[in-house]
Amino acid sequence: MAAKAGAGGLELRAVIGFNGHVPCGLICHPDKEHVLYPLGCTVVIQDLGSKKQTFLHGHTNNVSCIVVSRNGVYVASGQVTYMGFKADIILWDFQRKELLARLPLHKGRIEGLAFSPNSLYLVSLGGQDDGSGTIRVWELDLANRKIRPTECQTGQLRRVSTCVKMTGDDNYFYVGTSSGDVLKVNTNNRLMTDYGPRKEKFSSGVTALLFLKTGDIIVGTGGGIVALCKGSNYKVMKKIQVQGAVTSLTCTDQDHQFFVGTNACQIYQINYTAFKEELIAACHSEAVHDIVFPVGASDLFATCSKNDIRVWYTPENRELLRIVIPNVTCLAVDFMRDGKSIISAWNDGKIRAFTPETGRPMYVINNAHSLGVTAIAATSDCKRIISGGGEGQVSVWEIGEKTHKLGEVLKVHVSAVSCIKVKKDDRECVTASLDGTCIIWDLVRFIRRQMILANTLFKCVCYHPEEYQIITSGTDRRIRYWEVFDGSAIREVEGSVSGSINGMDITSDGAYFVTGGDDHLVKLWDYNEGAVTHVGVGHSGHITRLKICPENKYIVSVSADGAIFLWKFPDLH
Repeated sequence: MAAKAGAGGLELRAVIGFNGHVPCGLICHPDKEHVLYPLGCTVVIQDLGSKKQTFLHGHTNNVSCIVVSRNGVYVASGQVTYMGFKADIILWDFQRKELLARLPLHKGRIEGLAFSPNSLYLVSLGGQDDGSGTIRVWELDLANRKIRPTECQTGQLRRVSTCVKMTGDDNYFYVGTSSGDVLKVNTNNRLMTDYGPRKEKFSSGVTALLFLKTGDIIVGTGGGIVALCKGSNYKVMKKIQVQGAVTSLTCTDQDHQFFVGTNACQIYQINYTAFKEELIAACHSEAVHDIVFPVGASDLFATCSKNDIRVWYTPENRELLRIVIPNVTCLAVDFMRDGKSIISAWNDGKIRAFTPETGRPMYVINNAHSLGVTAIAATSDCKRIISGGGEGQVSVWEIGEKTHKLGEVLKVHVSAVSCIKVKKDDRECVTASLDGTCIIWDLVRFIRRQMILANTLFKCVCYHPEEYQIITSGTDRRIRYWEVFDGSAIREVEGSVSGSINGMDITSDGAYFVTGGDDHLVKLWDYNEGAVTHVGVGHSGHITRLKICPENKYIVSVSADGAIFLWKFPDLH
């Protein structure tokens, strides 16, 4: 009963995210109007002018490399798979955004891809890197359908290669190394002719290279330096610092600008002349733990991750606000109903409140929970916060204009509280825990009304909008409906074939709900039928949480790889 026959596909409206860990993963299309980059198992094509996104779907796991043919007709992408299994290369038609061919020969992982300059051939590098520090030139023997390698001679120099770039005339190629220098090798005689800089090497290694028509070189480093260097002696003429190690350098226009991608999942645009960076895309680089909309507003939502909370503007999919608290992780976040504060739960045991417009700290509740604050919710009158901790304690905090004090402590759970939902009238709440219990609490008398038990670690719980039923799910992959009045089980359906269900949310009319979890799928369910109507495919990390926006325009899902996906809510009438 888990899925209707012929369940439809959810349409991906937009993504917020960029996998900056993929070497050369950010690519400018030859039409100078688009950039391409990977996010999970999806290849994103973004129009530089309108910012409109289109998507290439077909991979089953993380995209590990991406390349565009010189004539702009083809895109090729490779993926990661499990040890011993075949890793697909997919050839795409760029104009039609269609899959042309699937090439399953390599195993484990596609390390690199390159089109020939005439766009007739695609070369792939698969499997583990041999780690021997070799540099090879390969020759194509068309008659015998072979490619033959020749080792390049680097004399006494021993280096680990990190990136390679060919000059326009094909006579030389340059190799970036983990030692922080660049080797220049003659393509024809396979001899190293030069290397540099001789004195002051680039710290943390050379991780990306870009050639200019002038003969000069842009060097990107593992330390986040982007340097414009003289081609003759590698002398640094200009340099800037970006956040994260540089993994991609790509240009649309040799005379105007180029783009930088980093492993902090940031994309920068840099003007050649001024050599000043402008951050054009930013996202979480670690797991996103929670997502929440303000009451009745679809244009804003907040997410939280390691070190930060971010507020996003959905019409433009851009970051409006970033609140950074170094060296701690935010595990849950909520908006106060009056819109005056963002409240948040942190693994250092503190509850922190911030202003939504500026991110200025308002107050901190220290030592709220001994094993970190794992869940948080606010009452609709904005006078109380309910928090759950890693030790299983549920605390009720009285929030005044200038004061915040502990009201009640509810001790029944014996493991981390994973989710808290408060009834509209603020007289009751439900808490889900990893100890296999869900408890419905009386918030007037501060007693337990009902305890629900199941052989699972509960990850999520939702009230039906009419508040006479709740639905739960967790590690046993089952979605259960329960009666609030007496805690009795009403129905049970299989929510997933594999992996835990980590998040769920329900529409304001109670007709539909969504779930997401370790199977990487977003599922839209008919509440009364207990059947899946639509499935969203695109994530390659475990989905950690998801929300339906207040006006049912779209569903937002967040995942363990830092990705944020916005799905169009289907027309179900």
